[in-house]
Amino acid sequence: MEQNNKIIAEFMELETPDGVFYEYLTKDGNRSKPTHFMLLEYHLSWDWLMPVVQKIGNEYYNTPFDETYSKLTEQYENIWTLEDTYNAVVEFIKDQNTEVIGSFNESGDLI
Repeated sequence: MEQNNKIIAEFMELETPDGVFYEYLTKDGNRSKPTHFMLLEYHLSWDWLMPVVQKIGNEYYNTPFDETYSKLTEQYENIWTLEDTYNAVVEFIKDQNTEVIGSFNESGDLI
């Protein structure tokens, strides 16, 4: 979970130069105080995860939020669960990273 949250934070460009602390976007679009990557809550909170879905829609699909959400979760059985949405987001980011820089193993490490 921690590794996947770190991947999401990097995708959201929230990593600090030392790579240990992250900010996150709040519901109103502001950045939080820096948070240690072990405390990231993308897997626990819709408030953390939805800005990621929005960024994917804006930058990759160029579609409204609902269409982006449908595209991301179409392969999952219960698309309205936080767990499936989180998994879809992580899978999307890993796929994008693979296209750009290479391949990842099951734990998300570059190989």
